[in-house]
Amino acid sequence: MAGRKKAADFEQQLARLQEIVDALEGGDLPLEKSVALYKEGLGLARASREQLAKARNEIRLFTEGEVRDFDPEEGDDGDDR
Repeated sequence: MAGRKKAADFEQQLARLQEIVDALEGGDLPLEKSVALYKEGLGLARASREQLAKARNEIRLFTEGEVRDFDPEEGDDGDDR
């Protein structure tokens, strides 16, 4: 369920970021509002990039076989020697 919440949060961030871009591209906002939206957009973009980087690293770990199921018979370091 936590994965779904993260995905929903990410999607909500992207949707809000798109709203901000649309508003700024419209050019009808006062300067103060434009600056505030720009700052909010930077924060959302940064948070989204961080989430994507974490997801990319998780996928890399799984696809490169670095993550293994725990086997109590193997010992602490996973070495059978």
